[in-house]
Amino acid sequence: MRHPVRPAGRFLHRLRAHLCRGGLIAYPAEGSYGLGCLPDYAPAIRKVMALKKRPQHKGLIVIAADFAQLQPLLAPLSATEIAAIRQQWPAPKTLLLPVRQRVLPVLRGRGRQTLAVRIPDLATARFLCKAAGTALVSTSCNRAGKKACSTEREVRRQFGRQVMILGGRTGGRNQPSQIVDWVSGKRLR
Repeated sequence: MRHPVRPAGRFLHRLRAHLCRGGLIAYPAEGSYGLGCLPDYAPAIRKVMALKKRPQHKGLIVIAADFAQLQPLLAPLSATEIAAIRQQWPAPKTLLLPVRQRVLPVLRGRGRQTLAVRIPDLATARFLCKAAGTALVSTSCNRAGKKACSTEREVRRQFGRQVMILGGRTGGRNQPSQIVDWVSGKRLR
């Protein structure tokens, strides 16, 4: 879909400003709408957890347009590891990778030394990260115990004006992304 240059520019400015103020966004992801914010802004992450009524020890997934957006969050990896990881994506596959110590515990999960990251299969989600100029938190858009929202209307019904909604179609997947521990190779979901 083509957008005139001016409105697109205004939209991107509004999106970035909203995120920088700690705002939350709902956006189409592979299987349902995702709920996100900046991954390095603790008050926004706490808002996501509170809105979802999600326990803070669980941690969250971070998505990105490309591996470069993830690198500031991850512990240094060898060139061989990076090449192997890049071959995994884009895909509905979340990898648990070693995390930098400075990454917020509320993002990675209490006591964890890894971070759940993904470069999504859905081009819309990758474009959103590229447009925002950063990786984004990505968790299913629902309150704990409720069905994930699959339409803009469902998001509005559950969250009203508490989130900025970026409309569009989800990728239509019926299952959540796989989660694989990169170091052990063990599939966790």
